[in-house]
Amino acid sequence: MKSSLLRMVGVTSVAVVMAACTSVQTTSSGAVGVERTQYMSGLVSPAQVEQAAAQMYTQTLSEAKQQGQLNNDAAAVQRVREITRRLIAHVGTFRPDAAGWNWQVNVIDSDEINAWCMPGGRIAVYTGLIERIQPTDAELAAVIGHEIAHALREHTREQMSQQLATDLGLSVLAAATGNKAAADLTGTLSEVMFTLPKSRGFESEADAIGLELAARAGYDPRAAVTLWQKMASAGGSSPPEFLSTHPSPASRIADIKQKAERVVPLYEQARR
Repeated sequence: MKSSLLRMVGVTSVAVVMAACTSVQTTSSGAVGVERTQYMSGLVSPAQVEQAAAQMYTQTLSEAKQQGQLNNDAAAVQRVREITRRLIAHVGTFRPDAAGWNWQVNVIDSDEINAWCMPGGRIAVYTGLIERIQPTDAELAAVIGHEIAHALREHTREQMSQQLATDLGLSVLAAATGNKAAADLTGTLSEVMFTLPKSRGFESEADAIGLELAARAGYDPRAAVTLWQKMASAGGSSPPEFLSTHPSPASRIADIKQKAERVVPLYEQARR
C-alpha cells in the first residue's frame, strides 16, 4: 500500500513539475546545431530575470568602483570591449532581439580566473583571467563568446525554472506522504534529472554557440582548445569557475575540438 501510494504521489509530483514549465526555444540552432527544447516556468518571467540582473549588475559595478577595482586598465578595457563588439555583431544569428539588448562590458580587478554575462547582456571580465591565462584575442573571444551564449540561451532563467519546479514537486510529495526520506530520495532523483545533466548541457551549448560567434567574428575557433588547456593547467587542484560544472577538462577539450572544426569554414569566410 505504501509503495503504491509513493508511486501515485510520485506521478502527481512529476505532473506538478511539468505543469509548472512550458517548452520554449530561446535561440535558433545556428550552424552548430543547438536544438534542445528548453522548459521555463511561467512563474519566472524574462522581465523578472532581466530586472534582477540589472539590479545585481549595477550593485556589482558600484562595489567594484568603491573598492577601486573597476576599469583601471584602459588598454584591457578597450581590448575586451572591441572583442565583445565584434561578437555582439553576430548574436542575431541565434536570436535577432539580442542585437537590441542593453549590452554593457566592464573589467573588474580580481585574481579570480573568470568572466560572466548576466541576462540581458551585462558582461564582466576579471583581470585574473587576462593576467594569469594571458589569452590571445581569439582565446579571449572564446571565453566571452561562451558567456554571451549563456545569456542568449537564457540558461539562468532555465535553471531557476528547474529549481522552482523541483521545489514545487517536492512540496507536494512531502505534504502527501509526510515522509521526509521519500522527499529526500525524490530530491536526489530530481537533482540528477533536472540539475546535473542540464548544467553540463548548458556548458556544452555555450561552448558550441560561443565557437560559432567567434568564428563569425573572425576569430579562429580552434583557439578555444588552447584556451581550455591553459584554463585546466591554471586550475591545479581547484579548477576555475568555467570548469566546475563540466566533465573532465580532457573530455571538454575533445568535444570543443570537434565543434570548432565544424565552424572553421565560417572563420575562413569572415577572414576573406
